[in-house]
Amino acid sequence: MKLDLSKRFGEGNGGCSIQCKANQEVLCNCSSAVVTAAHRVSKRATEPCRFGKGGTCCRNCNMGPCQIIDGVAEMVGVCGADAATVTARNFGRIVAGGAATHMDHGRGVALAFMATARGETPYEIKDGFKLRETALRLGIDPANKEKKDLAMEVGAKLLSEFGQQTGGLSFMKRAPKARQEIWAKTGVAPRGIDREVVELMHRTHMGVDQHYENLLFQSARCALADGWGASMIATELSDIMFGTPQPVRTKVNIGVLKKDEVNVTVHGHEPVLAEALAMMANDPEVVAAAKKVGAKGVNLAGVCCTGNEILMRRGLPIAGSFVQQEVVLATGAVEAMVVDVQCIMQGVSPVAGQFHTALLTTSEKAKMPGATHIPFDEHRALDVAKEILLRAIAKFPERGKNFIPKHQMDVVAGFSHETINYILGGRFRGSYKPLNDNIINGRIKGVAAIVGCDNYRVLEEVHIELAKELIANDILVVVTGCAATGMGREGLLTPEALSMAGPGLREVLEAVGCPPVLHMGSCVDNSRILIALTEMVHTGGLGNDISDLPAIGCAPQWMSEKAVSIGQYFVSSGARVIFGPSFPTTGSREVTDYCFKGMLEPYGAVWDMAQTANEFSNKMIDAIHQKRAALGLDKKKERVLFDMAMRRELGNQALHGVGCHGPGGTAG
Repeated sequence: MKLDLSKRFGEGNGGCSIQCKANQEVLCNCSSAVVTAAHRVSKRATEPCRFGKGGTCCRNCNMGPCQIIDGVAEMVGVCGADAATVTARNFGRIVAGGAATHMDHGRGVALAFMATARGETPYEIKDGFKLRETALRLGIDPANKEKKDLAMEVGAKLLSEFGQQTGGLSFMKRAPKARQEIWAKTGVAPRGIDREVVELMHRTHMGVDQHYENLLFQSARCALADGWGASMIATELSDIMFGTPQPVRTKVNIGVLKKDEVNVTVHGHEPVLAEALAMMANDPEVVAAAKKVGAKGVNLAGVCCTGNEILMRRGLPIAGSFVQQEVVLATGAVEAMVVDVQCIMQGVSPVAGQFHTALLTTSEKAKMPGATHIPFDEHRALDVAKEILLRAIAKFPERGKNFIPKHQMDVVAGFSHETINYILGGRFRGSYKPLNDNIINGRIKGVAAIVGCDNYRVLEEVHIELAKELIANDILVVVTGCAATGMGREGLLTPEALSMAGPGLREVLEAVGCPPVLHMGSCVDNSRILIALTEMVHTGGLGNDISDLPAIGCAPQWMSEKAVSIGQYFVSSGARVIFGPSFPTTGSREVTDYCFKGMLEPYGAVWDMAQTANEFSNKMIDAIHQKRAALGLDKKKERVLFDMAMRRELGNQALHGVGCHGPGGTAG
C-alpha cells in the first residue's frame, strides 16, 4: 500500500524515520505491496495499552492477566499484588531481558577471543597494548608472556565471571573509589554476571519478592552486571581482537547503497560476523565473481549497531538505523541482508520477499520465517563469509526496478576512551585534564550522553533537536547506538557542525579538530562512557565520584529492553538519566517516585522523564548547572596575583609537561 505522508502523518510530523528525506523518497517510490513499520504505525487507530505501558499489567501466572489500577483496592491482582509490586516486577523483567542480551553478546565475544588466542580463527590480537593494560587491571602480570598466552589468561579470567557465584566483577574496580564504597555499603555490587539475571527472574516470579524497593535493588545489581560486567567485557575484548577504534571519516544514510555494486547489508549487534564479511569483501575470488556478473565489486554497509561496530573500526558506511531497516530493503537495491541478533524486525522478511533480496540469518538464537539460515562459526569465519558474499553476488543479475536516494552524509566516528585521551594530550601526555580544565573554566559547561534507539512511535526527531540545543549551550555531547546514526544523517558528527556550537565549546574543539558530538560506538559500547566519566573523576577538579560531575544521560526515543538496563546501570553508577517519551513504571506512583526521587539516597542519581526536545534540553541543562553550582564552578573566579614561589612552581610544572595548556585547553 502507498504511504501518504501528508495525510497519514501531517507535514513535517511523520515520526523520526519519516522526517528523514531519504526514507520519504524511498517510501513514496516503492511498490504498494511493500509494507513497513511506517505503514503499520499509520494504520493503528489506538494508542498502546495504558496498563502495559505503565507497567500495571501482570501476566506472570495463569490466574491473569490482571490489570491493576494504582490506589483502587478492588483493582489488584487475583493474588493481591498491588500496583507497586506488579510495576516493580515488570521493570525488573525488562532489566533482566535487556541485560541478558548484552551478557550473551559478551560471552560470545569472550569465547571468540579465546578461540582466537588459540589460533583457531582467522582473527588476531590486534591491540597488544590494550591487552597488557587489561591484564594489569585483572591482576595478571604480562611480563615475559607471549601475546597468545597472555590473551588466553585474560580471556579465561573474564569468561569465568559469567558463571561465578561469588567474588565480584573485576572491571568494577575501575570505578571511582567513592562509587565502589557506595556499592559495598548498599550491597548492590554483582557477584557474578549470569547469576544476577537468574535471581532477578526468580524474584519476579509469582509469589516471590513483593517489595518494590527490594525488586528494584536486584534490578540495579543486574544492570551493573551488564554495564561494568558483560558490556565492558564485550567492548574491551572486541577492541583487543579487532582494534581499538580511532577517528575515521565515512558516510551514513541510504544513499551509501550503490547501483553498480553488489549491496550487502549487515544488521544486528555482534561484530564477529561483520568483521569476517569485511575481511572477505575484497578477496580476489569474491571480487572476480562480482565482476563476472557485471558488478564492480561488493559494497558492504551496516544497519543498526553492527553498522556502528564496522563503522568505528573499519570506516564502512551505515545504510540505516533501527527504523530504517525495512526502508533500506524497500529500495530494491540490496542483494542480501545478513542478520545476527537483536533489534531485527520480523517485517524485514516480507519486504525482502518483494524483491530479489536474500535474507540470511546466521545465529542459532535468531531464525526467521522466510529467511535462509547459514550458521556462523568463528572457527570457519572466512568460509562462511565467502559463502554469504557469493550468494549475494548471485542475486545481482536479478535486481529489477530500484530506487536509491542520493541522501548520504559525512560522519567522523571512532571516539573510544583511548582516542579521546590521545586527542587531548598526545601519545606521551594523554589525559582528560584539558577537558576537566575547560569544564572548570566554563568554556565547556558539562557533558551529556544521548544514547539508545530510535522509535516509530516518537513523532518528533528528539535526538537531533536536543543535540543542537545542548551544543549551542556549550555542552559536549557523546552518542551511541541508533541515536548516533540519526545525528550522522543530520551532519552533527563532523567538525563542520562546530558552527552550531556555543563559543566556548567551539573554541576548545576547533583546537583539537573534534566534532561537537562524539560517536562512541554501539549500544554495548555505553561502557566506554562509564570509563570516560570515571577518568574525569580520576583526573581531578570535578569531585570525587561520578555523581559529582556536571554530566547527564538520556534516551529520548528508547524502544528496547536493553535501553532500560543501560539506564539503570548509569543511575546505579551515579549518573542521572532522562527517558522519553514514556517510562515503564508510571502506573505506580510509589515505584515512579522511588525511581525519580528515592534512588538519590543510595546511588546519588535518579531517573527522570521528558517528552519533547525542549523539555529534555531544559532538564539536562538545568541539571548540569546544578552540578556546576555544587562544585562552586558558577562563581566568578577572583584574580590571583602570583608571587615568586608560585611562578617557580608553574615553571617546574611546564618543565615536567604538567599544565601546559593553551587557551583552548589543548596540550601546548
